[in-house]
Amino acid sequence: MKVLVDVGGCVASLNPAQRHVCGMDVEREVLKWALKNAFDHGGLADVKAVMSKVMGAHPELRSKAAEVKKIVVEKVEQVNSMSVEEQASLLAEIAPELTRKHEVREARRELPELPQAEEGRVVTRLPPEPSGYMHLGHALAGLINEYYARRYGGKLWLRFEDTNPRKVRPIYYESFRQGYRWLGIEWDFEKNNSDDMELFYHHAKTLLEKGLLYPCFCTAEEMHRQRQTMTACRDRETEPGRALELWDKAVSGGFREGEISFRLKGYVDSPNTALRDPVLFRIVDYPHPLKGRDYSLWPTYDFAAAVEDAVCGVTHVLRSSEFAFRDELQNLIRQHLGLKNPVYVEFARFEFKGTPTSKRVIRELIEKGFVGGWDDPRLSTIDAVRRRGIRPEAIREFTTTYAGVSYAKKEYDWSLLYSINRKFLDASSRRLFFVPEPVKLHLENLDAVVVEAPFHPTQNLGTRKIKVSKTVYVPGRDIKALKPGEIFRCKYLANIRISSVEDDVVYGEVVGREPSPGVRIVQWVPEEAVRVRVFRYGSLLRSDGSFNVEGVEVIDGLGEKSVKEVGYREVVQFERFGFCIRDSGENLEFIYCHD
Repeated sequence: MKVLVDVGGCVASLNPAQRHVCGMDVEREVLKWALKNAFDHGGLADVKAVMSKVMGAHPELRSKAAEVKKIVVEKVEQVNSMSVEEQASLLAEIAPELTRKHEVREARRELPELPQAEEGRVVTRLPPEPSGYMHLGHALAGLINEYYARRYGGKLWLRFEDTNPRKVRPIYYESFRQGYRWLGIEWDFEKNNSDDMELFYHHAKTLLEKGLLYPCFCTAEEMHRQRQTMTACRDRETEPGRALELWDKAVSGGFREGEISFRLKGYVDSPNTALRDPVLFRIVDYPHPLKGRDYSLWPTYDFAAAVEDAVCGVTHVLRSSEFAFRDELQNLIRQHLGLKNPVYVEFARFEFKGTPTSKRVIRELIEKGFVGGWDDPRLSTIDAVRRRGIRPEAIREFTTTYAGVSYAKKEYDWSLLYSINRKFLDASSRRLFFVPEPVKLHLENLDAVVVEAPFHPTQNLGTRKIKVSKTVYVPGRDIKALKPGEIFRCKYLANIRISSVEDDVVYGEVVGREPSPGVRIVQWVPEEAVRVRVFRYGSLLRSDGSFNVEGVEVIDGLGEKSVKEVGYREVVQFERFGFCIRDSGENLEFIYCHD
Protein backbone atom coordinates (compact mmCIF):
# COMPACT_ATOMS: atom_id res chain seq x y z
CA MET A 1 0.00 0.00 0.00
CA LYS A 2 1.22 3.48 -0.85
CA VAL A 3 0.51 6.61 1.16
CA LEU A 4 0.54 9.97 -0.59
CA VAL A 5 1.86 12.90 1.43
CA ASP A 6 1.41 16.41 0.10
CA VAL A 7 3.87 18.84 1.70
CA GLY A 8 3.83 22.41 0.43
CA GLY A 9 2.87 21.32 -3.04
CA CYS A 10 5.19 18.30 -3.08
CA VAL A 11 3.74 14.82 -3.28
CA ALA A 12 5.86 12.03 -1.81
CA SER A 13 5.21 8.37 -2.02
CA LEU A 14 5.62 6.66 1.36
CA ASN A 15 6.08 2.93 1.08
CA PRO A 16 7.99 0.39 3.19
CA ALA A 17 10.96 0.38 0.84
CA GLN A 18 11.57 4.07 0.17
CA ARG A 19 9.63 6.97 1.68
CA HIS A 20 10.74 10.40 0.54
CA VAL A 21 9.33 13.87 1.05
CA CYS A 22 10.69 16.65 -1.18
CA GLY A 23 14.01 14.87 -1.55
CA MET A 24 14.24 13.87 2.11
CA ASP A 25 14.40 10.20 3.12
CA VAL A 26 11.84 10.18 5.95
CA GLU A 27 12.62 6.64 7.03
CA ARG A 28 16.32 7.38 7.37
CA GLU A 29 15.60 10.64 9.22
CA VAL A 30 13.28 8.89 11.68
CA LEU A 31 15.76 6.06 12.15
CA LYS A 32 18.50 8.57 12.90
CA TRP A 33 16.53 10.25 15.68
CA ALA A 34 15.26 6.95 17.08
CA LEU A 35 18.84 5.74 17.36
CA LYS A 36 19.91 9.02 18.92
CA ASN A 37 17.13 8.85 21.50
CA ALA A 38 18.07 5.27 22.40
CA PHE A 39 21.76 6.21 22.52
CA ASP A 40 21.02 8.94 25.06
CA HIS A 41 18.66 6.86 27.21
CA GLY A 42 20.27 3.51 27.86
CA GLY A 43 19.13 1.72 24.70
CA LEU A 44 15.39 2.48 24.78
CA ALA A 45 13.88 5.00 22.37
CA ASP A 46 10.57 6.71 23.13
CA VAL A 47 7.98 7.26 20.39
CA LYS A 48 6.81 10.61 21.74
CA ALA A 49 10.35 11.94 22.12
CA VAL A 50 11.40 10.80 18.63
CA MET A 51 8.22 12.23 17.09
CA SER A 52 8.87 15.56 18.78
CA LYS A 53 12.47 15.63 17.53
CA VAL A 54 11.52 14.79 13.93
CA MET A 55 8.74 17.38 13.82
CA GLY A 56 10.94 19.99 15.44
CA ALA A 57 13.68 19.45 12.88
CA HIS A 58 11.24 19.27 9.94
CA PRO A 59 8.11 21.41 10.54
CA GLU A 60 7.05 20.80 6.94
CA LEU A 61 6.01 17.26 8.04
CA ARG A 62 3.49 18.44 10.66
CA SER A 63 0.56 18.45 8.24
CA LYS A 64 1.06 14.69 7.78
CA ALA A 65 1.86 13.81 11.37
CA ALA A 66 -0.31 10.69 11.40
CA GLU A 67 1.53 9.09 8.51
CA VAL A 68 4.95 10.05 9.94
CA LYS A 69 4.01 8.65 13.34
CA LYS A 70 3.45 5.22 11.78
CA ILE A 71 7.04 5.30 10.57
CA VAL A 72 8.24 6.49 13.99
CA VAL A 73 6.45 3.62 15.77
CA GLU A 74 7.94 1.14 13.30
CA LYS A 75 11.52 2.44 13.65
CA VAL A 76 11.39 2.78 17.43
CA GLU A 77 10.27 -0.84 17.67
CA GLN A 78 13.16 -1.91 15.43
CA VAL A 79 15.71 0.16 17.32
CA ASN A 80 14.56 -1.08 20.72
CA SER A 81 15.02 -4.67 19.57
CA MET A 82 18.74 -3.98 18.98
CA SER A 83 21.53 -4.22 21.53
CA VAL A 84 23.08 -1.00 22.84
CA GLU A 85 26.28 -1.81 20.95
CA GLU A 86 24.36 -2.31 17.69
CA GLN A 87 22.50 0.96 18.19
CA ALA A 88 25.72 2.89 18.76
CA SER A 89 27.41 1.30 15.76
CA LEU A 90 24.53 2.04 13.39
CA LEU A 91 24.19 5.62 14.64
CA ALA A 92 27.92 6.15 14.15
CA GLU A 93 27.55 5.02 10.56
CA ILE A 94 24.52 7.05 9.50
CA ALA A 95 24.91 10.12 11.75
CA PRO A 96 28.32 10.15 13.46
CA GLU A 97 27.83 13.76 14.55
CA LEU A 98 25.12 12.58 16.96
CA THR A 99 27.18 9.99 18.80
CA ARG A 100 28.75 12.56 21.10
CA LYS A 101 26.62 12.58 24.20
CA HIS A 102 25.64 15.90 25.68
CA GLU A 103 28.24 16.85 28.23
CA VAL A 104 26.83 17.42 31.68
CA ARG A 105 29.20 19.61 33.63
CA GLU A 106 29.77 17.88 36.94
CA ALA A 107 30.82 19.69 40.04
CA ARG A 108 34.54 19.24 40.37
CA ARG A 109 35.37 16.80 43.13
CA GLU A 110 37.71 18.26 45.69
CA LEU A 111 39.75 16.50 48.34
CA PRO A 112 38.89 17.55 51.90
CA GLU A 113 40.50 20.57 53.47
CA LEU A 114 43.93 20.11 54.99
CA PRO A 115 44.00 20.48 58.78
CA GLN A 116 45.94 23.44 60.16
CA ALA A 117 46.73 24.69 56.66
CA GLU A 118 47.63 28.33 56.07
CA GLU A 119 47.47 29.93 52.65
CA GLY A 120 50.95 30.30 51.17
CA ARG A 121 52.63 28.35 53.97
CA VAL A 122 51.87 24.72 53.15
CA VAL A 123 54.90 22.60 52.24
CA THR A 124 54.50 18.94 51.20
CA ARG A 125 56.93 16.41 49.78
CA LEU A 126 57.46 13.56 47.36
CA PRO A 127 59.78 11.25 49.36
CA PRO A 128 60.52 8.16 47.23
CA GLU A 129 63.15 5.61 48.15
CA PRO A 130 65.01 4.92 44.88
CA SER A 131 65.17 1.17 45.56
CA GLY A 132 62.75 0.13 42.83
CA TYR A 133 60.69 1.44 39.96
CA MET A 134 57.91 3.95 40.57
CA HIS A 135 54.44 2.39 40.81
CA LEU A 136 50.83 3.56 41.03
CA GLY A 137 50.97 3.83 44.82
CA HIS A 138 53.76 6.40 44.49
CA ALA A 139 51.79 8.15 41.75
CA LEU A 140 48.57 8.52 43.72
CA ALA A 141 50.41 9.66 46.87
CA GLY A 142 52.45 12.09 44.77
CA LEU A 143 49.33 13.57 43.19
CA ILE A 144 47.76 14.09 46.62
CA ASN A 145 50.86 15.90 47.88
CA GLU A 146 51.01 18.06 44.77
CA TYR A 147 47.28 18.79 44.98
CA TYR A 148 47.50 20.24 48.48
CA ALA A 149 50.68 22.21 47.81
CA ARG A 150 48.99 23.92 44.85
CA ARG A 151 45.60 24.29 46.52
CA TYR A 152 47.12 26.37 49.30
CA GLY A 153 49.70 28.19 47.18
CA GLY A 154 52.54 26.32 48.87
CA LYS A 155 55.68 24.45 47.85
CA LEU A 156 56.51 20.87 46.91
CA TRP A 157 59.77 18.99 47.50
CA LEU A 158 61.12 16.00 45.60
CA ARG A 159 63.38 14.36 48.16
CA PHE A 160 65.04 10.99 47.63
CA GLU A 161 65.23 8.80 50.75
CA ASP A 162 68.53 7.25 49.70
CA THR A 163 70.39 6.37 52.91
CA ASN A 164 70.56 2.62 52.29
CA PRO A 165 73.38 2.24 49.72
CA ARG A 166 72.68 -1.44 49.24
CA LYS A 167 69.18 -0.78 47.85
CA VAL A 168 69.44 2.40 45.78
CA ARG A 169 70.33 2.49 42.07
CA PRO A 170 70.76 5.44 39.66
CA ILE A 171 68.07 4.06 37.34
CA TYR A 172 65.51 4.22 40.16
CA TYR A 173 66.12 7.93 40.79
CA GLU A 174 65.35 8.60 37.15
CA SER A 175 62.31 6.32 37.20
CA PHE A 176 60.68 8.64 39.74
CA ARG A 177 61.70 11.85 37.99
CA GLN A 178 60.29 10.63 34.68
CA GLY A 179 57.19 9.18 36.33
CA TYR A 180 56.32 12.39 38.18
CA ARG A 181 56.90 14.45 35.03
CA TRP A 182 54.68 12.11 33.02
CA LEU A 183 51.92 12.65 35.58
CA GLY A 184 52.32 16.41 35.16
CA ILE A 185 53.68 16.91 38.67
CA GLU A 186 56.05 19.86 38.98
CA TRP A 187 58.14 20.20 42.13
CA ASP A 188 59.76 23.37 43.45
CA PHE A 189 62.84 21.87 45.11
CA GLU A 190 64.85 18.66 44.77
CA LYS A 191 67.44 17.04 47.01
CA ASN A 192 68.87 13.71 48.11
CA ASN A 193 69.02 12.78 51.79
CA SER A 194 72.52 11.46 51.14
CA ASP A 195 73.63 15.05 50.49
CA ASP A 196 73.09 15.87 54.18
CA MET A 197 75.27 13.23 55.81
CA GLU A 198 77.29 15.80 57.73
CA LEU A 199 74.07 17.33 59.05
CA PHE A 200 72.89 13.91 60.19
CA TYR A 201 76.22 13.37 61.97
CA HIS A 202 75.88 16.76 63.66
CA HIS A 203 72.43 15.92 65.05
CA ALA A 204 73.57 12.43 66.05
CA LYS A 205 76.34 13.93 68.19
CA THR A 206 73.77 16.16 69.87
CA LEU A 207 71.81 13.07 70.90
CA LEU A 208 74.99 11.29 72.02
CA GLU A 209 75.98 14.23 74.21
CA LYS A 210 72.54 14.23 75.82
CA GLY A 211 72.74 10.51 76.51
CA LEU A 212 69.79 9.88 74.18
CA LEU A 213 71.73 7.81 71.60
CA TYR A 214 73.93 4.90 72.63
CA PRO A 215 76.28 2.42 70.91
CA CYS A 216 74.97 -1.15 70.73
CA PHE A 217 76.93 -4.33 70.04
CA CYS A 218 73.92 -6.65 69.95
CA THR A 219 73.19 -8.82 66.95
CA ALA A 220 69.99 -8.33 64.98
CA GLU A 221 68.55 -11.46 66.62
CA GLU A 222 69.33 -10.13 70.10
CA MET A 223 67.70 -6.78 69.34
CA HIS A 224 64.61 -8.53 68.04
CA ARG A 225 64.39 -10.62 71.21
CA GLN A 226 64.79 -7.53 73.40
CA ARG A 227 61.91 -5.77 71.64
CA GLN A 228 59.71 -8.84 71.91
CA THR A 229 60.40 -9.22 75.66
CA MET A 230 60.58 -5.46 76.31
CA THR A 231 64.02 -5.70 77.91
CA ALA A 232 66.88 -3.21 77.73
CA CYS A 233 70.20 -3.64 75.94
CA ARG A 234 73.23 -4.15 78.19
CA ASP A 235 74.92 -1.17 76.47
CA ARG A 236 72.02 1.20 77.11
CA GLU A 237 73.72 3.11 79.94
CA THR A 238 77.03 3.75 78.13
CA GLU A 239 78.44 7.10 79.25
CA PRO A 240 78.11 9.92 76.66
CA GLY A 241 81.89 10.40 76.52
CA ARG A 242 82.51 6.74 75.71
CA ALA A 243 79.61 6.77 73.25
CA LEU A 244 81.18 9.71 71.37
CA GLU A 245 84.52 7.88 71.16
CA LEU A 246 82.84 4.84 69.66
CA TRP A 247 80.93 7.10 67.28
CA ASP A 248 84.12 8.69 65.98
CA LYS A 249 85.66 5.25 65.54
CA ALA A 250 82.61 4.07 63.58
CA VAL A 251 82.64 7.17 61.37
CA SER A 252 86.33 6.65 60.55
CA GLY A 253 85.75 3.02 59.52
CA GLY A 254 86.93 1.31 62.70
CA PHE A 255 84.07 -1.23 62.71
CA ARG A 256 82.80 -3.75 60.21
CA GLU A 257 79.20 -4.05 59.13
CA GLY A 258 77.10 -5.67 61.85
CA GLU A 259 79.59 -5.04 64.66
CA ILE A 260 78.02 -1.85 66.01
CA SER A 261 74.88 0.28 65.68
CA PHE A 262 73.57 3.37 67.43
CA ARG A 263 70.14 3.17 69.04
CA LEU A 264 67.78 5.79 70.37
CA LYS A 265 67.10 5.60 74.09
CA GLY A 266 63.36 5.29 73.69
CA TYR A 267 60.84 3.37 75.78
CA VAL A 268 61.55 -0.36 75.92
CA ASP A 269 58.10 -1.11 77.35
CA SER A 270 56.14 1.09 74.94
CA PRO A 271 53.04 -0.42 73.27
CA ASN A 272 54.45 1.08 70.06
CA THR A 273 57.27 -1.26 69.00
CA ALA A 274 58.84 1.56 66.97
CA LEU A 275 59.78 3.27 70.26
CA ARG A 276 61.57 0.27 71.77
CA ASP A 277 65.10 1.60 71.29
CA PRO A 278 65.19 1.64 67.48
CA VAL A 279 68.45 1.71 65.51
CA LEU A 280 69.10 5.19 64.11
CA PHE A 281 72.56 4.56 62.57
CA ARG A 282 74.22 1.40 61.25
CA ILE A 283 77.23 0.50 59.16
CA VAL A 284 76.55 -0.39 55.52
CA ASP A 285 79.71 -1.60 53.79
CA TYR A 286 78.54 -0.93 50.26
CA PRO A 287 79.31 1.88 47.77
CA HIS A 288 76.61 4.50 47.37
CA PRO A 289 75.69 5.38 43.74
CA LEU A 290 76.15 9.10 44.47
CA LYS A 291 78.62 9.16 47.40
CA GLY A 292 80.76 6.16 46.65
CA ARG A 293 82.57 5.05 49.81
CA ASP A 294 82.75 8.49 51.42
CA TYR A 295 80.49 7.21 54.19
CA SER A 296 79.86 3.84 55.80
CA LEU A 297 77.82 4.86 58.88
CA TRP A 298 74.35 5.56 57.51
CA PRO A 299 71.15 6.84 59.16
CA THR A 300 68.03 4.73 59.06
CA TYR A 301 64.86 5.95 57.37
CA ASP A 302 63.26 7.26 60.56
CA PHE A 303 66.17 9.47 61.55
CA ALA A 304 66.80 10.85 58.07
CA ALA A 305 63.10 11.51 57.41
CA ALA A 306 62.60 13.16 60.81
CA VAL A 307 65.49 15.57 60.25
CA GLU A 308 64.77 16.29 56.59
CA ASP A 309 61.08 17.05 57.11
CA ALA A 310 62.14 19.74 59.58
CA VAL A 311 65.03 21.05 57.47
CA CYS A 312 62.81 21.30 54.38
CA GLY A 313 60.08 23.06 56.34
CA VAL A 314 57.50 20.39 55.59
CA THR A 315 54.24 21.41 57.24
CA HIS A 316 52.15 18.40 56.28
CA VAL A 317 53.26 14.79 55.85
CA LEU A 318 50.74 13.08 53.56
CA ARG A 319 51.45 9.37 53.25
CA SER A 320 49.95 5.88 53.39
CA SER A 321 48.85 4.53 56.74
CA GLU A 322 51.51 1.80 56.85
CA PHE A 323 53.83 4.47 58.26
CA ALA A 324 51.42 5.65 60.98
CA PHE A 325 53.12 3.80 63.84
CA ARG A 326 56.37 5.60 62.98
CA ASP A 327 54.90 9.09 63.47
CA GLU A 328 55.45 8.94 67.22
CA LEU A 329 59.10 7.94 66.79
CA GLN A 330 59.90 10.68 64.27
CA ASN A 331 58.19 13.27 66.45
CA LEU A 332 60.27 12.08 69.42
CA ILE A 333 63.51 12.46 67.44
CA ARG A 334 62.59 16.00 66.44
CA GLN A 335 61.55 16.81 69.99
CA HIS A 336 64.98 15.75 71.27
CA LEU A 337 66.67 17.91 68.60
CA GLY A 338 64.45 20.95 69.13
CA LEU A 339 62.94 20.67 65.63
CA LYS A 340 59.36 21.43 64.62
CA ASN A 341 56.92 18.58 63.99
CA PRO A 342 54.64 18.51 60.93
CA VAL A 343 50.93 17.65 60.73
CA TYR A 344 50.31 14.05 59.67
CA VAL A 345 47.56 13.08 57.25
CA GLU A 346 47.49 9.38 56.48
CA PHE A 347 45.43 7.40 54.02
CA ALA A 348 45.01 3.77 53.06
CA ARG A 349 47.66 2.10 50.91
CA PHE A 350 46.69 1.99 47.24
CA GLU A 351 46.40 -1.57 45.90
CA PHE A 352 44.82 -3.08 42.78
CA LYS A 353 43.28 -6.53 42.46
CA GLY A 354 45.52 -9.26 41.13
CA THR A 355 48.58 -6.99 41.12
CA PRO A 356 51.52 -7.30 43.54
CA THR A 357 53.18 -4.10 44.76
CA SER A 358 55.90 -5.69 46.90
CA LYS A 359 59.31 -5.20 45.25
CA ARG A 360 60.45 -8.50 46.75
CA VAL A 361 57.54 -10.39 45.19
CA ILE A 362 58.00 -8.71 41.81
CA ARG A 363 61.74 -9.46 41.76
CA GLU A 364 60.97 -13.10 42.51
CA LEU A 365 58.43 -13.26 39.65
CA ILE A 366 60.97 -11.70 37.28
CA GLU A 367 63.75 -14.10 38.35
CA LYS A 368 61.43 -17.08 37.81
CA GLY A 369 60.48 -15.81 34.36
CA PHE A 370 56.79 -15.37 35.21
CA VAL A 371 56.88 -11.72 34.09
CA GLY A 372 59.05 -10.07 31.47
CA GLY A 373 60.40 -7.25 33.62
CA TRP A 374 59.40 -4.23 35.68
CA ASP A 375 57.37 -2.90 32.73
CA ASP A 376 55.28 -6.05 32.31
CA PRO A 377 51.74 -4.74 31.61
CA ARG A 378 50.30 -6.86 34.43
CA LEU A 379 52.26 -4.89 37.04
CA SER A 380 51.38 -1.55 38.63
CA THR A 381 54.67 0.21 37.91
CA ILE A 382 54.38 3.45 35.98
CA ASP A 383 56.31 1.92 33.09
CA ALA A 384 53.80 -0.94 33.06
CA VAL A 385 50.65 1.18 33.09
CA ARG A 386 52.09 3.41 30.36
CA ARG A 387 52.60 0.31 28.20
CA ARG A 388 48.96 -0.55 28.86
CA GLY A 389 47.79 2.78 27.46
CA ILE A 390 46.72 4.39 30.73
CA ARG A 391 46.74 8.17 30.46
CA PRO A 392 48.19 10.37 33.23
CA GLU A 393 44.99 12.45 33.24
CA ALA A 394 43.04 9.30 34.09
CA ILE A 395 45.31 8.54 37.06
CA ARG A 396 44.93 12.09 38.29
CA GLU A 397 41.11 11.95 38.07
CA PHE A 398 41.08 8.49 39.69
CA THR A 399 43.01 9.92 42.63
CA THR A 400 40.40 12.55 43.43
CA THR A 401 37.35 10.51 42.40
CA TYR A 402 38.00 7.13 44.00
CA ALA A 403 41.18 7.18 46.06
CA GLY A 404 41.41 10.44 48.00
CA VAL A 405 42.65 10.47 51.58
CA SER A 406 40.42 7.80 53.10
CA TYR A 407 41.91 5.74 55.93
CA ALA A 408 39.73 2.74 55.07
CA LYS A 409 41.76 0.06 53.33
CA LYS A 410 40.65 -0.62 49.76
CA GLU A 411 41.66 -2.91 46.96
CA TYR A 412 40.66 -1.20 43.74
CA ASP A 413 39.41 -2.96 40.66
CA TRP A 414 41.22 -2.05 37.45
CA SER A 415 37.85 -1.49 35.77
CA LEU A 416 37.45 1.74 37.76
CA LEU A 417 40.64 3.17 36.30
CA TYR A 418 39.73 1.87 32.84
CA SER A 419 36.34 3.60 32.92
CA ILE A 420 38.05 6.95 33.50
CA ASN A 421 40.82 6.24 31.00
CA ARG A 422 38.23 5.42 28.35
CA LYS A 423 36.93 9.01 28.46
CA PHE A 424 40.34 10.40 27.59
CA LEU A 425 41.12 7.82 24.90
CA ASP A 426 37.74 7.99 23.21
CA ALA A 427 38.05 11.55 21.95
CA SER A 428 41.60 11.26 20.62
CA SER A 429 42.03 7.68 19.40
CA ARG A 430 41.69 6.83 15.73
CA ARG A 431 39.31 4.02 14.77
CA LEU A 432 40.74 1.23 12.63
CA PHE A 433 39.58 -2.16 11.36
CA PHE A 434 41.01 -5.35 12.89
CA VAL A 435 39.72 -8.90 12.54
CA PRO A 436 40.83 -11.61 15.00
CA GLU A 437 40.88 -15.23 13.80
CA PRO A 438 40.03 -14.16 10.23
CA VAL A 439 37.87 -16.18 7.85
CA LYS A 440 37.67 -15.44 4.13
CA LEU A 441 34.33 -14.11 2.88
CA HIS A 442 33.72 -14.16 -0.91
CA LEU A 443 31.04 -11.73 -2.13
CA GLU A 444 29.76 -13.05 -5.41
CA ASN A 445 27.98 -9.90 -6.65
CA LEU A 446 30.23 -7.14 -5.31
CA ASP A 447 32.12 -5.06 -7.83
CA ALA A 448 35.39 -3.45 -6.79
CA VAL A 449 34.65 -0.36 -4.71
CA VAL A 450 36.49 2.19 -2.59
CA VAL A 451 35.04 2.84 0.86
CA GLU A 452 35.89 6.13 2.54
CA ALA A 453 35.71 5.75 6.32
CA PRO A 454 36.37 8.37 9.01
CA PHE A 455 39.11 7.77 11.58
CA HIS A 456 36.71 9.01 14.24
CA PRO A 457 32.91 9.24 14.32
CA THR A 458 32.76 12.76 15.79
CA GLN A 459 36.27 14.27 15.87
CA ASN A 460 37.92 15.62 12.75
CA LEU A 461 40.79 13.13 12.60
CA GLY A 462 40.60 12.63 8.85
CA THR A 463 39.48 9.73 6.69
CA ARG A 464 41.05 6.85 4.83
CA LYS A 465 40.07 5.06 1.63
CA ILE A 466 39.75 1.28 1.72
CA LYS A 467 39.87 -0.62 -1.58
CA VAL A 468 37.49 -3.56 -1.56
CA SER A 469 37.33 -6.46 -4.02
CA LYS A 470 35.09 -9.50 -3.97
CA THR A 471 37.00 -10.93 -1.01
CA VAL A 472 37.08 -9.61 2.56
CA TYR A 473 37.94 -11.17 5.93
CA VAL A 474 35.60 -11.40 8.92
CA PRO A 475 36.07 -12.77 12.46
CA GLY A 476 35.69 -16.52 12.61
CA ARG A 477 33.81 -16.39 15.92
CA ASP A 478 31.20 -13.98 14.52
CA ILE A 479 30.65 -15.76 11.25
CA LYS A 480 30.29 -19.17 12.93
CA ALA A 481 27.30 -17.81 14.83
CA LEU A 482 25.45 -17.11 11.56
CA LYS A 483 23.69 -19.60 9.28
CA PRO A 484 23.09 -19.61 5.51
CA GLY A 485 20.27 -17.22 4.66
CA GLU A 486 20.98 -14.88 7.57
CA ILE A 487 21.86 -11.25 6.89
CA PHE A 488 24.58 -9.19 8.56
CA ARG A 489 26.22 -5.86 7.83
CA CYS A 490 29.82 -4.92 7.16
CA LYS A 491 30.00 -1.32 8.41
CA TYR A 492 30.39 1.31 5.65
CA LEU A 493 30.31 -1.49 3.03
CA ALA A 494 27.07 -3.44 2.59
CA ASN A 495 24.38 -5.73 3.99
CA ILE A 496 25.27 -9.34 3.19
CA ARG A 497 23.32 -12.58 3.10
CA ILE A 498 25.25 -15.79 3.69
CA SER A 499 24.90 -18.15 0.77
CA SER A 500 26.99 -21.10 1.91
CA VAL A 501 29.97 -22.20 3.95
CA GLU A 502 32.53 -24.44 2.25
CA ASP A 503 35.74 -25.53 3.96
CA ASP A 504 37.43 -22.32 5.17
CA VAL A 505 35.55 -19.93 2.88
CA VAL A 506 32.18 -18.29 3.44
CA TYR A 507 30.20 -17.26 0.40
CA GLY A 508 27.73 -14.41 0.46
CA GLU A 509 25.87 -11.88 -1.63
CA VAL A 510 25.26 -8.16 -1.21
CA VAL A 511 21.56 -7.44 -0.59
CA GLY A 512 21.79 -3.73 0.14
CA ARG A 513 24.17 -0.87 0.77
CA GLU A 514 22.22 1.29 3.23
CA PRO A 515 22.33 0.60 7.01
CA SER A 516 19.30 -1.24 8.31
CA PRO A 517 18.14 -1.50 11.95
CA GLY A 518 18.14 -4.93 13.53
CA VAL A 519 20.86 -6.26 11.24
CA ARG A 520 23.86 -7.67 13.07
CA ILE A 521 27.15 -5.79 12.56
CA VAL A 522 30.22 -7.87 11.74
CA GLN A 523 33.72 -6.41 11.54
CA TRP A 524 35.71 -6.82 8.34
CA VAL A 525 38.97 -5.97 6.61
CA PRO A 526 39.74 -5.95 2.88
CA GLU A 527 41.76 -8.60 1.07
CA GLU A 528 44.77 -6.26 1.11
CA ALA A 529 45.28 -6.57 4.86
CA VAL A 530 48.30 -6.77 7.15
CA ARG A 531 49.08 -9.29 9.88
CA VAL A 532 48.57 -7.94 13.40
CA ARG A 533 49.28 -9.53 16.78
CA VAL A 534 47.57 -8.36 19.98
CA PHE A 535 48.65 -9.32 23.49
CA ARG A 536 45.82 -9.34 25.99
CA TYR A 537 46.99 -9.36 29.61
CA GLY A 538 44.86 -10.55 32.52
CA SER A 539 45.50 -10.53 36.25
CA LEU A 540 48.96 -11.56 37.38
CA LEU A 541 47.71 -13.19 40.58
CA ARG A 542 44.59 -15.25 41.31
CA SER A 543 42.33 -14.46 44.24
CA ASP A 544 44.25 -16.96 46.41
CA GLY A 545 47.54 -15.19 45.67
CA SER A 546 48.90 -17.86 43.32
CA PHE A 547 50.40 -16.98 39.94
CA ASN A 548 47.97 -16.97 37.03
CA VAL A 549 49.68 -19.09 34.36
CA GLU A 550 46.98 -18.12 31.83
CA GLY A 551 47.52 -14.40 32.31
CA VAL A 552 48.53 -13.64 28.70
CA GLU A 553 46.43 -14.27 25.59
CA VAL A 554 47.99 -13.89 22.14
CA ILE A 555 45.49 -12.91 19.44
CA ASP A 556 46.54 -13.06 15.80
CA GLY A 557 44.51 -11.37 13.13
CA LEU A 558 44.40 -9.06 10.15
CA GLY A 559 44.21 -5.28 10.09
CA GLU A 560 43.52 -2.75 7.37
CA LYS A 561 46.62 -1.25 5.75
CA SER A 562 46.31 1.98 7.78
CA VAL A 563 47.41 0.00 10.85
CA LYS A 564 50.96 0.25 9.49
CA GLU A 565 50.82 4.02 10.02
CA VAL A 566 50.09 3.74 13.76
CA GLY A 567 52.98 5.23 15.72
CA TYR A 568 54.90 3.48 18.48
CA ARG A 569 52.99 3.88 21.78
CA GLU A 570 49.99 5.36 19.94
CA VAL A 571 46.61 4.18 21.18
CA VAL A 572 43.93 3.34 18.61
CA GLN A 573 40.56 1.70 18.84
CA PHE A 574 40.17 -1.47 16.83
CA GLU A 575 36.46 -1.26 16.10
CA ARG A 576 34.30 -3.87 17.84
CA PHE A 577 37.40 -5.11 19.66
CA GLY A 578 38.82 -2.46 21.99
CA PHE A 579 41.50 0.15 22.61
CA CYS A 580 45.01 -1.08 21.82
CA ILE A 581 48.47 0.50 22.03
CA ARG A 582 51.27 -0.26 19.61
CA ASP A 583 54.09 -1.88 21.58
CA SER A 584 56.73 -2.32 18.88
CA GLY A 585 58.36 0.14 16.53
CA GLU A 586 59.19 -2.61 14.03
CA ASN A 587 56.38 -5.16 14.16
CA LEU A 588 52.62 -4.67 14.19
CA GLU A 589 52.34 -5.81 17.81
CA PHE A 590 49.77 -4.24 20.11
CA ILE A 591 48.76 -4.50 23.74
CA TYR A 592 45.06 -4.59 24.51
CA CYS A 593 44.22 -1.70 26.86
CA HIS A 594 40.54 -2.22 27.62
CA ASP A 595 37.20 -2.07 25.87
